[in-house]
Amino acid sequence: GSCLESVKIAIDTGYRHIDGAFVYYNEHEVGQAIREKIAEGKIKREDIFYCGKLWNTCHPPELVRPTLEKTLKILQLDYVDLYIIELPMAFKPGDVIYPKDENGKFIYHETNLCATWEAMEACKDAGLAKSIGVSNFNRRQLEMILNKPGLKYKPVSNQVECHPYFTQPKLLEFCRQHDIVIVGYSPLGTSRDESWVNVSSPPLLKDPVLNAIGKKYNKTAAQIALRFNIQRGVVVIPKSFNPQRIRENFQIFDFSLTEKEMKEIEALNKNVRYVELLM
Repeated sequence: GSCLESVKIAIDTGYRHIDGAFVYYNEHEVGQAIREKIAEGKIKREDIFYCGKLWNTCHPPELVRPTLEKTLKILQLDYVDLYIIELPMAFKPGDVIYPKDENGKFIYHETNLCATWEAMEACKDAGLAKSIGVSNFNRRQLEMILNKPGLKYKPVSNQVECHPYFTQPKLLEFCRQHDIVIVGYSPLGTSRDESWVNVSSPPLLKDPVLNAIGKKYNKTAAQIALRFNIQRGVVVIPKSFNPQRIRENFQIFDFSLTEKEMKEIEALNKNVRYVELLM
């Protein structure tokens, strides 16, 4: 229920881009929130930009469309605005989201990203997804798709970890050259959950530089971190269930960072991920 409420608060606040995924197990609540807000007359369907994701167990081409159709059925929507390959690696296909063997090791599956991409293109042609993209792809993996013979649509976006401690300068430059938008996840750093987070880097929002710049503009370190990425053309998708922070994260359009401040924040880059994706 907290997801339903959060999405409704976000829409009322002014958010229009909702980043979702089948493996978040909350698409039914997201879909309900969107439909309720449409019924209230607050928004139209075309105002919302919903991103869904193809999970690692669904890479074989014949599974791509049925997986997207399942997502649409859960959302009770006719299409998603963006559908992306969540990771450039595959698990064994089947109903188990994280398939493991008797020793607790992941069961991987050989993937042909170009074949998966062609199935994604077919979803776009069928009108089930307005745009298609990728996530967690490096330059080599992007080039594989960009250089694919008979490429019909190139990825419009690449969703990767991106924040002042991990600024992704090389990938950002490469994507710019190819008109691929970088969507930055964990733009505020992450939780400190050691089961999936590398806690060797200090918490981003405690950073003295971000806090000092924040003082100048009467903004929080979080707002400075988000503004930094937006000014360099990176889309941000901060996650929050806290109504006050949901609203706060949106209040970043009434000021601009100077070139000097942008350089100071860029200099914080440690080239270390919080989300190591050890699988």
